[in-house]
Amino acid sequence: MNQLPTCRFGRTEQRIPLLSLGGMRFQQSWSDLPASEITDESQTRLEATLQRAVQEGFHHIETARHYGSSERQLGWALPRIPDSQRLLQSKVPPADDPSVFEAELEKSFKRLACQRLDLLAIHGINLQEHLDQTVRPGGCMDVVRRWQSDGRVGHVGFSTHGPTELIVAACETGAFDYLNVHWYYIRQDNDPALDAAQRQDMGVFIISPTDKGGHLHSPSAKLLELCAPLHPIVFNDLFCLRDPRVHTISVGAARPEDLDLHLQALDLLPDAGVLIKPVQQRLEAAALASLGKDWIDSWRVGLPSWEQTPGGINLPVLLWLHNLMEAWDLQSYATARYRLLGQGGHWFAGANADAFETDVSVSDLQAVLGASPWRDQIPGILRSLRDRLAGEAQMRLSSV
Repeated sequence: MNQLPTCRFGRTEQRIPLLSLGGMRFQQSWSDLPASEITDESQTRLEATLQRAVQEGFHHIETARHYGSSERQLGWALPRIPDSQRLLQSKVPPADDPSVFEAELEKSFKRLACQRLDLLAIHGINLQEHLDQTVRPGGCMDVVRRWQSDGRVGHVGFSTHGPTELIVAACETGAFDYLNVHWYYIRQDNDPALDAAQRQDMGVFIISPTDKGGHLHSPSAKLLELCAPLHPIVFNDLFCLRDPRVHTISVGAARPEDLDLHLQALDLLPDAGVLIKPVQQRLEAAALASLGKDWIDSWRVGLPSWEQTPGGINLPVLLWLHNLMEAWDLQSYATARYRLLGQGGHWFAGANADAFETDVSVSDLQAVLGASPWRDQIPGILRSLRDRLAGEAQMRLSSV
């Protein structure tokens, strides 16, 4: 058995591998299937992936109550593929009624066939009400503390798709030992959240850098060229892991071979600074050539939030997707994210541009763009996004 490099996972004092095995991609279904519907083929593929991961030193496994059949399938696989150093994490969403939260936690333990979770994350603190449900007296955290006292839960953290200010506020409660967060090369707006976690000595786990970091499993030809000789997955892994605020990144493997490029990145980590600098320079130059310095410096200025925009149009996200397509041809990623807007509730807040020029007029939009230096250009950008990306709505993979 190989050993991946490890680091201290914040105040948990756990030694965590720099690469974690994410259970989001190797399950059979995003529905919580009954046992009778899980196929031998699916289970064999999952166990082959887990076996390879254990051999390579992926001692930390992360899943969630609402990752479809993931917990059930892992519950079958883990006893067959033992690992004396295993750290097991699952995630359960908060609820207004703590008894509902506890019932879901019980179900996680049943599906995983485990007696203890080393790490338990409150899944999806995306709104202030989710944080309140968790930390208020008599809330979900009281349930967690009781389970910790009983020895069934080790350390507690939270995962989030929420706004940066909320993530910082959650960190600053002091209630959590670690943070699962989105942060990678194409999305660095959660920098203040990483700083807040570091001030609280929290572990930091980066969520899905390969998929959410730009569909790097299927990169554009332009991105491949700009990142060469590194694969975009390797570049992004190095970008994340060289930051001292980051402790581990999730590898969402669907097959054993999906681990290969991430292992390659670890081999290159000692030289990360030298290797990624020219790639960053080329990526920045491509963005500058495509978008122009004035736009790059000021596109965020004066943008209203989606709550303040007619039709709930999420201008910050849509203009970011525009940037990704223009700079690096991230068409598949932009398409997927565009079609999720308005379909995923608090996971993907706000709406895309489909209603622009039908329910929302140009004058309606410009009325809330008075503080933007790009007031006259943004309607055309939205029109282009709608024409290029609109299509069948894409639902979030989990309904919770």
